[in-house]
Amino acid sequence: MKGKTAMLKITTSDKKFVDSEGRQRIFNGMNLCDKGVYVPGNPRKVYTLDFYDELMSKLHSMGFNLIRLGMTWDAIEPEPGKYDEEYLDKVEKVADLCEKHGIYFYLDMHQDLYGGPADAPADGAPAWACLTDGAKFKPTRFVWAEGYFWGKAVHNSFDNFWANKEYRGVPLQTYFCNMWKHVAERFKDHPALFGFDILNEPFPGSDGGKIFRKLIFSIAKTVLTDKRCKKTKMLKDLFSGEPAKVLSTFDDHTLFRKVTSAGDELIRKFDTGVYSQFINRTAKAIREVTDNGVIIMENSYYSNLGIPYCAPAVSYDGKREEKLCFAPHAYDLMVDTPAYKYASNERVGSIFDEHRRSQERLEVPVIVGEWGSQAEGTEWLPHIEFLLDKFDSNKWSQTYWCYYHGLLETPIMDLLVRTAPVAVCGEIDGYSFDRENDVFTLEYTQDKEYSVPTEIYLHKAAKSIECDGEYTLESVGENGGAMLKIMSGEGKHKVKVIY
Repeated sequence: MKGKTAMLKITTSDKKFVDSEGRQRIFNGMNLCDKGVYVPGNPRKVYTLDFYDELMSKLHSMGFNLIRLGMTWDAIEPEPGKYDEEYLDKVEKVADLCEKHGIYFYLDMHQDLYGGPADAPADGAPAWACLTDGAKFKPTRFVWAEGYFWGKAVHNSFDNFWANKEYRGVPLQTYFCNMWKHVAERFKDHPALFGFDILNEPFPGSDGGKIFRKLIFSIAKTVLTDKRCKKTKMLKDLFSGEPAKVLSTFDDHTLFRKVTSAGDELIRKFDTGVYSQFINRTAKAIREVTDNGVIIMENSYYSNLGIPYCAPAVSYDGKREEKLCFAPHAYDLMVDTPAYKYASNERVGSIFDEHRRSQERLEVPVIVGEWGSQAEGTEWLPHIEFLLDKFDSNKWSQTYWCYYHGLLETPIMDLLVRTAPVAVCGEIDGYSFDRENDVFTLEYTQDKEYSVPTEIYLHKAAKSIECDGEYTLESVGENGGAMLKIMSGEGKHKVKVIY
């Protein structure tokens, strides 16, 4: 692909993403996130953003049209009020490559375990913004997320951030908002800009530790008292060292929800009383700089388990944000472990059903910000198929977590690279990909005459294409992929692609 591709602005309408031509858009995306690397002797983590032209070209040819581009507060503002322009130059180079290859990007302010000094097992906030009240960040011993469960430094840092405590006479969230304003000013007119993901998986601080303890107690109580657990000999499995069998009992989504409901009240309190105020304040700061880009709401870390998300739609100055979407995350309990082959469709499906209820409540489009795994073997791939079908049935966009060197040569790409609608004139009624028969179907209702076509990415050469409009095929890359472009009139339409 040579030269830059003209990019249309993306906005929202009810529960749809739409472009400036009025077409409904669906995004098939990937997370590119550089959390930084600790190098002994360096006072800061090293951020390379090693995402190159060849990678973007490959992603484009594979049908990816959106990047969730992860940044960190630490990388942007290493000292209070001083921004690392060299780092932002690197971010801009990636954004320019996105534009060159016709890929949109949204900026994700990433964090895991809040942040801290360069050698902390975390990413996110700079060390100066970590008000730990004397507690020390401790190295990980068992799982990466343990700081969320019992890390005093993590809990205190979040508590002080949500309380908007001052550092050198300035509230922490004022620093955060000003940092976002600086970033928004830098990227506000970029042609490939999709939006602003204000904070990755916000965590409730010390209440998050309370939720963890409640969940452990709820699991124990359920194991001992629920008849469904007794029937499966759960205690015997637990003490015989077969945790996969134990967790499989919670494939029953009603039993799983019985356990996670222990955290409902504290998450409701956090979402409505703390997080909502924060995201409103930050969105307002961004909108003081630009009206471009979609404001992206995320659920808290614990809503990844299906605990209901309760934050209201973003609003400020008495008005609701017009360009708003919801970016839920969800993972199976066995994610990123050898036991991921036991991932439960019912369990994770129920989590996304809860996110669907949040979408209906908020009346916004959805882009699933994170999902998936990095497991070995192929036994877990049917679970990925299930999730993709789930997203398609909801007409959701998604960005897979996450790209790493070598990913594009792994078996999962046979699923992620797939036929999907890109831009549809009118409104999508439904679409699906029948893998067994190798057939893609799209139905849509066109409300007027358009001067631009409906576009569908085809991941390989088709045997036949059935539609009631005039169509052309435009080659995309060297893998046989193509963009199917259909000019059709008002009314209902059906497209069938047979491989």
